[in-house]
Amino acid sequence: MAEYQLYCFAQSGNAYRAALMLNLVGADWEPIWIDFFGAGVQRTPEYRTKVNEMGEVPVLVHGGKKLSQSAVILTYLARRFGKFVPQGEDEEFEALRWIIFDNQKVNGFLGPYRFLRILARPPGDPAVLAFLKGRIDNNLAIVDKRLSTRPYLVGDRPTIADISLVAYLYYPPDEFGFDIAAQHKSIGAWLERMKALPGWKHPYDLMPGYPLKA
Repeated sequence: MAEYQLYCFAQSGNAYRAALMLNLVGADWEPIWIDFFGAGVQRTPEYRTKVNEMGEVPVLVHGGKKLSQSAVILTYLARRFGKFVPQGEDEEFEALRWIIFDNQKVNGFLGPYRFLRILARPPGDPAVLAFLKGRIDNNLAIVDKRLSTRPYLVGDRPTIADISLVAYLYYPPDEFGFDIAAQHKSIGAWLERMKALPGWKHPYDLMPGYPLKA
């Protein structure tokens, strides 16, 4: 058995953050597939009792620890491996600021938008999708402006803030109906820098469950 196990599935950007971090730090890890769209294991009393009371993924298992919420997992792994760690109090707060912004305003909108557009049955209401798209465009513009002045969110090297923000940004443009990297040039260049890091893999290559069974 690998030292780390990650409850995940390929379509989850939140799980991708954790899986990518494990790969980038060179951890000995293995995925545990959650059939989110089929059996719905995450909703069972057993899962909520033994794995995560919140009924969510990702969950990182390390020895006797079970950690949920991607920001917690990223912080835990950064400290254990000494990689992608914000340096000093100012960087710690700046990284936290962008992680919160990402979770609430960037991937916090991109995730539901993508789900309602291609995964929900029936698909989401067009008016709801239009509302979310407007928020997404505004918030991606904020990130793009930030990345136009520096190579990474916090400074001249990647931190857990960058790994958090890539959560949904590598999924295919046709799943969103628009091309994030093409429309936001600074984000596109940053995604290429992140992609060049040793250990980077696409979410569909890193986690099980793709393609979905009909």
